[in-house]
Amino acid sequence: MEKKETILLDARLISVIDNNAFDAELPNGHRITAFIGRDDIGGKLPQVGAQVTVEMSPYDMSKGRLVLDQEQNNESTSFS
Repeated sequence: MEKKETILLDARLISVIDNNAFDAELPNGHRITAFIGRDDIGGKLPQVGAQVTVEMSPYDMSKGRLVLDQEQNNESTSFS
């Protein structure tokens, strides 16, 4: 089985489209649609304006998947 080709980029969430999709802006100004993966739906969702990591395919640069790792979830749920 071959490994998937993916590109990891930083992005900022601009607005919410629905429960699983956000408008996001890359540092170069390019806007994309960022989706939450099925495995991450039950967790805490990022807020608008948050800096996130987006996993994109080199074949379709108009959409990507939000990468929600454990460290990001811990930071968003801590009350300090």
